[in-house]
Amino acid sequence: MFWQQALNGVVIGCVYTLVALGYTMVYGILGIINFAQGEIYMYGAYGAVITLGLTGNLTLSVLVGISLSCVVGVLLERVAFKPLRGLNPLISLISAIGASIFLSSSARFIFGPDERPFPIHFASHMYNFLGVDISDMQLIIIGASLLLITLLYVIVNHTKNGRAMKAVAMDAEAAMLMGIDVDKTYMFTFLIGSALSGVAGILMAIYYNTTYPTMGTLPGLKAFSAAVLGGVGSIPGAVVGGLTLGVAENLGAAYISSGFKDAFAFLALVLVLVIRPSGIMGSKR
Repeated sequence: MFWQQALNGVVIGCVYTLVALGYTMVYGILGIINFAQGEIYMYGAYGAVITLGLTGNLTLSVLVGISLSCVVGVLLERVAFKPLRGLNPLISLISAIGASIFLSSSARFIFGPDERPFPIHFASHMYNFLGVDISDMQLIIIGASLLLITLLYVIVNHTKNGRAMKAVAMDAEAAMLMGIDVDKTYMFTFLIGSALSGVAGILMAIYYNTTYPTMGTLPGLKAFSAAVLGGVGSIPGAVVGGLTLGVAENLGAAYISSGFKDAFAFLALVLVLVIRPSGIMGSKR
């Protein structure tokens, strides 16, 4: 039972990781917390569900869902954050909370308050490895997450835009003097973070076979906790934090009480921060 629950926790942890990477990238480069990351996750799911219902094409629906998340994320950066650059970070935080509420309310108005099932039913096949059962959808979630984390590593460390992101994260003014388009880099950061959240939302819409306007609220909060747990601003930390949170949540629900499932995730965060305030992989400053 332990390994089964641990595996289930890894699957959910992969989703937290993708959203946490969005938080981490935005904070590490812009120095702000985007509390609307969960709503970007939700819009990605809706984009895929509605497109699939209209066209029946799964590949197209996934691309549209990711694209919608990117559009929402970039518009958010242009409207809610760009005008506030250089001001007190608390103002940006309030703006992010307001944007989160606005996006959630607008989704309820546009898509309606009722849940929408995923238009195509995926037959779930189970596989057994050393006594642990895993479904094909769980394999897809783990595989897609690993692929995206690897792709993010390549972008950040081996592309021109990635080097620009690193330079801006270190010193935006110095990067500007060296000819780096800081404004473009900020927008690119939101684009990548939003795409990751959009994929996470689509995967969860398929996994749970449901989409609704507030579906991103709790995963968004947990992903933020995962980013803080791993060390906010650290990409490896977001991965470690997301997986740790997912496993802790599932094991706590299995061995103590499922009624406190959400509480265990935040309890794990508190315990780690008491021992190491900078997070598991955060730098001590």
